[in-house]
Amino acid sequence: MSQTLKSWATPLAVGAFTISAVTGLLIFFDLEPGIVEPVHKWLSWLLVTGVILHLVSNWKQFTGYFSKKPAIGIIGAALIVTIASLLPIFGEDEDGKEGGQEKSGEIAAQLLESSSLETIALVVKTTPNQLVDQLGKSGIIVKDPLLTIQQIASNNGKNEKAVLGAILAQAKGSETKDGDND
Repeated sequence: MSQTLKSWATPLAVGAFTISAVTGLLIFFDLEPGIVEPVHKWLSWLLVTGVILHLVSNWKQFTGYFSKKPAIGIIGAALIVTIASLLPIFGEDEDGKEGGQEKSGEIAAQLLESSSLETIALVVKTTPNQLVDQLGKSGIIVKDPLLTIQQIASNNGKNEKAVLGAILAQAKGSETKDGDND
């Protein structure tokens, strides 16, 4: 059985490693055509399975590495990096916070969503009445420019991000036309 396991455990590990390495590099460089991300996530299980089966079929050789200092150093360093990567002080934690702080774009969106249409008009360099008209063309009725984006969204049965998106999409379009990028 061990020989049969060896005959396909190593090719499985190598094949899965190839998939994981290529898709991982593409994700690293923000190149995610097609189904790169789900393939990377889900087929990584093949890599885990292949490596475990490879270890089982080569257990005697694997345990031999524990008598060699360089191998112990490499395995130990890998374990330290693995444990450190789980700590929330590095990168994003489970709440999507980076280094303990929410991403600035998310904070900006939340602040804008809790701001009045009158305040948003200042940000996008227009008047509250123009925003009311603009939102009206998108099917969003604004009864009072002193209402917040959240209140406007709620009154119209919409998502706050959809209302804010309707405002910002128009502002971005007028910014490129006017050439006013300050």
